[in-house]
Formats: sequence, C-alpha cells, structure tokens
Amino acid sequence: MKYRSLGKWGLKVSEIALGSWMTDVQTPEAVDTAKKSVRRAYDLGVNFFDCADAYSGGQAEIFLGKILKEFERSSFAVSSKVFFPTGNGVNDRGLSRKHIIEQIDKSLTNLQVDYLDLYFCHRYDESTPLEETLQAMSDLVAQGKVLYYGVSEWTPVQLTEALYLIKEMGLRPMSVIQPQYNMMDRYIEDEIMGICQKHGLGIVPFSPLSQGLLTGKYRKGQVIPEGSRATHQADRQINNLLTEDHLDKVERLIQVAEGLGTNLSVLALAWCLKKPQISSLITGASRPEQIENNIAASGFELSEEILTEIEHILDYKPTVRKIG
Repeated sequence: MKYRSLGKWGLKVSEIALGSWMTDVQTPEAVDTAKKSVRRAYDLGVNFFDCADAYSGGQAEIFLGKILKEFERSSFAVSSKVFFPTGNGVNDRGLSRKHIIEQIDKSLTNLQVDYLDLYFCHRYDESTPLEETLQAMSDLVAQGKVLYYGVSEWTPVQLTEALYLIKEMGLRPMSVIQPQYNMMDRYIEDEIMGICQKHGLGIVPFSPLSQGLLTGKYRKGQVIPEGSRATHQADRQINNLLTEDHLDKVERLIQVAEGLGTNLSVLALAWCLKKPQISSLITGASRPEQIENNIAASGFELSEEILTEIEHILDYKPTVRKIG
C-alpha cells in the first residue's frame, strides 16, 4: 500500500480508504463478513476509514467504532460527516453550530475515539450563515476534537467563498474535500481540482467506481446481477448510470484492463490515482476479496499510451452538473 499527504498538510493517508455505510448488513453472517473486511483492509495497510453520522441511523459509526477499537489509535485515521437529519427535531439537521456541536460528541461516542482525524460538512446548508458553520468547525479543531476539517459536495463558488471567509475571519484552515469523482463523473476537474491545488486541499473522493458501474458487473446485453445495488438500493442511483453510452464505454475499458492483465476496478481506481491532487479514494466493499482487489490499484502503473487510450474512450467534455 502506498500513502499520500492530505494535500499540503502533514497527515498521510493510504491511497485506498474504506467507507462504512452498513446499509446492507442485515444478518449475522453479513455483519461477520463486514468485520472481516475492515480487519483485512487494516492488515493490508489501509489506514483511513470513512463514515457519517447519518449512515444507517448512526449504526454505521457504532459498527466501525467497535472494530477500530481493536487497533492502536495512532495507526489509523477516521472521519465522519455532519449535515443530514439524525432525528425528527427541527435542529436535528444542517450545519448550525448547535447541530455540529451535538453531532461531533455523538460521533465521538459512537466511534469510541477522543478525536476525529477528519470531519466533513456533508452538504452545503442554505439555511445557516456560512460564517456560523466555519466558526464551529474551526472551534472543533481548536478544542482538539477534530484534526482536519473540510466539505463534501460543495460547488466551486461555495468552496471559494468558504476559503475567503476562513482567511478573513482568521479561522483554522480547511484541509480537505470529499466530492464524487470517477471515470464517468469528472466535474471536479473543471474548477474544483484547481481550487484545491491552489489552496493545498486534499481530495478524498467517494464513489470512485461509480456506484459499481466500473467494477464490470454490469454488462451490455446481460441481466443485472441478483443482489447487486441495481436490484436492492433504495434510491436506485446505479440504475440511472446504466445507459447505453456508459455500458459501451465499460466494454471498451474492460478490454483495456484485460490487456494489462488486470480488471476494470483496478484500472478505474489506478486512473483516479494518476491525478496528483487525489490523496485517497474512499471505496466500499462487502467482502474481504473486494478489499484485496481494490488495494491492487495502489501503485498500479498506467503508461501515457494507456491513459491516452482511456481518454479517447471516455471522450470527456466539461458539463454543468448539479452538485449535492
């Protein structure tokens, strides 16, 4: 496993990270497999584990915390996120100072740690002054409850305004962002990557395999695999990605991967890691074997010739994308 700095900052994170959602862990057997996946990731050098307070109503944090308790605290970095509803109360959501302060304490308890290495504003809160949110996040760093803070899916304008206010208000600096990024969704290349590079922000994308589209399990002209996200995920995000254009690209990318002696997942992750602005990729896994496969992308070399071939296949054109 290779490691990279979090942008210009001192924290070193594994190129492949593991996200914990817990959405499909409903049986004792599934729970046991999920535990084995986290342990296997750690044994193979993964030192960055991501979660959020809203995942599975807080159960994802509790699940992850129990396993991470087995490891030396200094040997891993753990993150969580705040914004989405965690209760029925009018203040049980958003990025108000009240909600942030209450949720950080709950996340610390759930994860059984004294501090979070990274803490993210999960989305932008139109109902709360940005100054209030940034002051609260800065205070958490000052209190030692959070070491590095950042945002998830914010627009370039929102991110730029936040960086300006942080400087004007003399707050603790923002260190990292967690946007979506993969071969099929490259919007951050247009402006956000440049902003992050200028200000030294680390980028730790989620969904680098595009909801499973880039694993090769969904093939043109074939039946959707039983048990895959496309058959059980409540919001059906992956189904919207199964377009003829995407599936055509998948077929061509599979051929490239096979020509390199690997599979599409490794190719897709290694392609993301070619971007120097990327610090780590937050991947999901339901089995230890998936962890092992994803980790193979760390250090996997792609020649300029292969990268050119991939660009020709992807045929990316900048486009306006709704963020959030």
